[in-house]
Amino acid sequence: MHSPFSDIEILYCDNHILSARKPPGMPVQADKSGDRDLLTSLKEWLAQEYNKPGNVFLGLVHRLDRPVGGAMVLARTSKAAARLSDQFRRGCPGKTYLTIVKGAPPAKQDRLIHHLLKDKTNNQTAVYDQPLPGSKEARLHYQVLATAEKFSLLRVVLETGRSHQIRAQMAAV
Repeated sequence: MHSPFSDIEILYCDNHILSARKPPGMPVQADKSGDRDLLTSLKEWLAQEYNKPGNVFLGLVHRLDRPVGGAMVLARTSKAAARLSDQFRRGCPGKTYLTIVKGAPPAKQDRLIHHLLKDKTNNQTAVYDQPLPGSKEARLHYQVLATAEKFSLLRVVLETGRSHQIRAQMAAV
């Protein structure tokens, strides 16, 4: 199924959940930029597709950073939102990413553990080996799938889901 927006692909939709592909560069939800966002676009699609008047409920249960594209799962009911939120909190479903990094990590595969401290003013995340006040532990596993010229393709599996986690941890190594 396709939404009325050519850049958003509907992957699955039933009475409880909606899954769609978020294009890179699109915010998941409305922000101060005023740019079109995935959540609002999908609410508009549901209203059109199912001829629903008024506000359409669509619960956001996880996020992808604005520069990142990928599959998103959203809840169509409050009961589904509660259940999905609980599953994401418990790490099920798991989060697996394919990413391209500049250079090559020091090992073909590894588990990284760092402590991330987010500067909300600049929307930047700093990486530390030891905990600092206000920092959050970040854990991921990566595996190098291919290397070509100055870049590597990695499979990354998150144990935690911190803001800018993959970019911050991979930059640190």
